[in-house]
Amino acid sequence: MKEKVLLIFFLCNVALFVSAQSHMEKGLQSISRSSTEAIINFLAGDELQGREAGFHGSRVASEYIVSLLQWIGVQPLNESYFQPFEAYRKERQKKGRLEVHPDSIAKLKQEVHQKLSMRNVLGMIPGKNTKEYVIVGAHFDHLGIDPALDGDQIYNGADDNASGVSAVLQIVRAFVASGKQPERNVIFAFWDGEEKGLLGSKYFVQTCPFISRIKGYLNFDMIGRNNKPQQPEHVVYFYTAAHPVFGDWLKEDIKKYGLRLSPDYRAWDNPVGGSDNSSFAKAGIPIIWYHTDGHPDYHQPSDHADRLNWDKIVEITKASFLNMWKMANEREF
Repeated sequence: MKEKVLLIFFLCNVALFVSAQSHMEKGLQSISRSSTEAIINFLAGDELQGREAGFHGSRVASEYIVSLLQWIGVQPLNESYFQPFEAYRKERQKKGRLEVHPDSIAKLKQEVHQKLSMRNVLGMIPGKNTKEYVIVGAHFDHLGIDPALDGDQIYNGADDNASGVSAVLQIVRAFVASGKQPERNVIFAFWDGEEKGLLGSKYFVQTCPFISRIKGYLNFDMIGRNNKPQQPEHVVYFYTAAHPVFGDWLKEDIKKYGLRLSPDYRAWDNPVGGSDNSSFAKAGIPIIWYHTDGHPDYHQPSDHADRLNWDKIVEITKASFLNMWKMANEREF
């Protein structure tokens, strides 16, 4: 009798494992180059005027992202998909950085100051365990327009960071396509104001009522270029060193799914630089960050979509969906 009970227990666990694998692979199959191109070409088009935070192009980009979340069928994190916030700084001749912390804002309001209105976009798939969260995010703003430039005046930001936004949106669709509810709540975050000082992610972290229950954050910032033309599969994979399993996950999935990536694994004791991952790392949240290094078009009007390595973006998106699947479903990491 005991042997029969053990056998049934074993078979049930095998069935659950196979079911989870099939759901995950359904999600993986939904990620495509055509979707990648469609998203990036829109966000990096001249009509969006470089998506400068606080200005028209950035607001159009945020409306576009919301429309896709609605179409995919993902609910907002709160009552609205938008998380509005304001950033303040000194009058321009005095110079100073934009601030979103209420103490800093209170001081700036006592003198002549600038104010910019911005908004993050936040969607969520509820998990079975409603008390724990994981987040995948990317900033959608860029540098806008410089009318004094001779020639091309628009900073289109195809790599920085329309490429990252495309990955998050495809991961949203992959989770929905899987047909399986994750164990943890999964938040899909699109940050405004990153180029002006990580403002959107800073604001989210400092106002989040459940910050202590966020188990992990995955970030994208510039995932579409070849820093070294002779190494088209190169990608830098930063992760919190205290969680070495993050490195194991990627190594295993590259082998299992034949992903065409050659990662530079960089475990980081305190990953507080570079991008929006910094806001979360400072709050003690373990992070993963995909990045394909700098290039001559970084922060230049020449950061155009026709210079991207489309296949690499797709492979990174697949790898990161598998990361997020584990973040959302593994009991411990």
